[in-house]
Amino acid sequence: MSLSATFNPAPSLDRLADVDVTVSRTVPPGTGAVGVPVGTKGTVPRSLGLDRATLAAVGFEGQLGQTLVVPRTGGTVMVAVGVGDAGQLTTALLRDAAAAFGRATSTHAAVATSLVDAGGIDADAAAQAVVEGVLLARYRYGVLKKDAAMAPLERLALVTPAAKAERATTGARRGVVLARSASLARDLANTPPGHLTASRLAELAVTVGEASGLTVEVFDAADLRDMGCGGLLGVNAGSQEPPRLVKLSYRPKRARGHLAMVGKGVMYDSGGISLKPTDPMHAAMKMDMSGAAAVLSSMAALAELGCRADVTGYLLCTDNMPSGSAMKLGDVLTVHGGTTVEVHNTDAEGRLLLADGLALAAEETPDVIVDIATLTGACLVALGPGVAGVLGNEQTWVEQVTAAATRTDEPVWQLPLEKRRYRKLLDSDIADVKNVGGPYGGAITAAVFLSEFVGDVPWAHLDIAGPMKVDADEAWRSKGATGFGTRLLVDLAMSFTPPAATNGDGANRTST
Repeated sequence: MSLSATFNPAPSLDRLADVDVTVSRTVPPGTGAVGVPVGTKGTVPRSLGLDRATLAAVGFEGQLGQTLVVPRTGGTVMVAVGVGDAGQLTTALLRDAAAAFGRATSTHAAVATSLVDAGGIDADAAAQAVVEGVLLARYRYGVLKKDAAMAPLERLALVTPAAKAERATTGARRGVVLARSASLARDLANTPPGHLTASRLAELAVTVGEASGLTVEVFDAADLRDMGCGGLLGVNAGSQEPPRLVKLSYRPKRARGHLAMVGKGVMYDSGGISLKPTDPMHAAMKMDMSGAAAVLSSMAALAELGCRADVTGYLLCTDNMPSGSAMKLGDVLTVHGGTTVEVHNTDAEGRLLLADGLALAAEETPDVIVDIATLTGACLVALGPGVAGVLGNEQTWVEQVTAAATRTDEPVWQLPLEKRRYRKLLDSDIADVKNVGGPYGGAITAAVFLSEFVGDVPWAHLDIAGPMKVDADEAWRSKGATGFGTRLLVDLAMSFTPPAATNGDGANRTST
């Protein structure tokens, strides 16, 4: 049973490698390394060739994520992979264990593992988790390096009894699709800003869309002026690179509801006139388009996975640069729909272009909207680098987002959409609203600003400024851009249920 995974080490989409993922009863010939699950208690599989006392003597206890490479003369390398207490194993923990195995075998092109059988997890879910863990852990953005950091992975075999093969194959196929999508999002975010401009991303979106069953529409600066998208045009005013708005549409037959996704695509964020300091975070601002990358990459998976919801995606793409033509503090922009915004900080630019995207999405009256953006340093300060913030105007929709986050191990934490107390912080003397609300509660006031543009449509906002990257390998998250939100959005679309209508007084809404 063979599955094909096409990986994209460069956003140009012309550097492709095939990874053959198979489900087999035995280890295939030519396999370089085999991963054997070992828990903290219970028997050690005989295939490893070591007993528990010997493992303990070299410090291997079977803790989650531990690995021990056991070389064999002239034979396949065996790798003990710690899974902790097998009775407590979850799909998230299994994914982490598989990632540890993937990195421990980074010099091998063909690997196999029986991790699918490590605990009591259904073979479908287990296979998906193992494939995601191995493939995402083996990811490296090495396009601009002379030498690759890892050997290219050519084959991954999941070894499991025949009775589980069919379900494991289904899960493995899904894992391949999700790992491929997350890898594309990582590629896009890791690419230097001089290599990936707004117009280049739009071109890639057309290519990805054609290959993924999506309808793609691209709008240039002239179109944006006609559409009244003053937020996106204002952010772009200081740049020599033209802006792009990309609309992606996925329309299955007999759709169950309509979901709109809006992604922030700031290709590079200097801060504009409100120039950022030169620090490590500024150096990472090529990743300020991670929201748009997640929307594009997640939508690329929908047809292959058989998503039953209508999904519309909006990518708002530009860089934010200082120059003689850049927007200035005190400027007033008119967002799509007519709302005027006074600019008090040009480094609070993401919300300006998201306002256009949210207003456009709301006009189509979808059942729900979700936006995703590397929006505020305040969210990073509040929740740290491992957790995204989520806010919204209807709790049942927010709960669908948090459930998808839990299932994919892309964690979020809900913050309050405190409109009653904080909306006044956005009052402007000369415009409808200003784009910042003072030094405190920045993640919340940014969301309150965005809520102005969604009307009555149930909406959730994901602030992924923290988990957009990791500084070192961490479980299945490889150093650099994480692709955070891609798998979450796929899961959200696949499981989407339109929220029940609220009462006339908005009783189901979380805004206050």
